[in-house]
Amino acid sequence: MDALIRNMEVSINPGLYLKDPQTTRLGKRMVSYGIAMISEMGVEKFNFRKLGQEIGSNESSVYRYFENKHKFLIYLCSWYWGWLELRLVQETHAISDPSSRLEHAIDTLTRPVVTDASYEHIDEVALHQIVVNEYSKPFLTREVDQQNRDGYFEIYKRLVHRLADMIRAVNPEYPYSVSLSSSVIEGSLHQFFLEQHFPSLTELEGVRNHTRFFIHLVTNTIRK
Repeated sequence: MDALIRNMEVSINPGLYLKDPQTTRLGKRMVSYGIAMISEMGVEKFNFRKLGQEIGSNESSVYRYFENKHKFLIYLCSWYWGWLELRLVQETHAISDPSSRLEHAIDTLTRPVVTDASYEHIDEVALHQIVVNEYSKPFLTREVDQQNRDGYFEIYKRLVHRLADMIRAVNPEYPYSVSLSSSVIEGSLHQFFLEQHFPSLTELEGVRNHTRFFIHLVTNTIRK
C-alpha cells in the first residue's frame, strides 16, 4: 500500500489541454516556464507569445498544447490541488485515530509549501504563490458552470470532500463539514495573501502559525 501511494501521479482533466504537456520535453518546459512567468508577472501580463519567446519556440507551439491561457491557469491550479491531494493521502493514510488524522491533514493543507524533488519541472513554491494570488480567477467567468459540469474543478472538489470526511470522522453530528473544509482550504490561501500584502489584517505571520490557527479553528468548531 505504501509503495502504491508513493507511485501515484497527478492526473489532470484532459479537457484542459489539447496535448498532454507531461508527455513531452517541450510540454514540460511550457509548464515550468509558465509557472515562473505567472508567479513573477501575474496572469494578466502573461501570454503565450511571451511564453513561446521564453522557451525558444513559436507561439503556435504553445497553442498546440493549450487552447488559451485561462485553461492553462486552470491546468496549473489543478496540478497544484492534485499534488496537494497526493500529499494529504500520503501523510494521513497510516493514521488510525480520527482526531490525529484530522490535525495532520490540516497541517498538510495549511503549512508553507516547500519544493518537492519528485517533480523536477515543477516549482511547487512558485506554483503555490500563483494559487495564493490567482486562485479565484479560474472560477470567476461566465463559463464556470459549464466548466464545472465538464469536470475542470473535480480535483479541487475532491480535496475539499476528503477533508470533510475527516471532519465527519471526528464528529459525525457536525452539520457543516463541507463548508468548514472549503473554508479551511480557501481561508489558508487568503491568510497567506494577507500576510504578504495586508499584514495588519492577520496575526498569522510565521512558519507554523497558519497551521496552529486552523487546527484551533476546526477543533473548537466541531467540538461535541
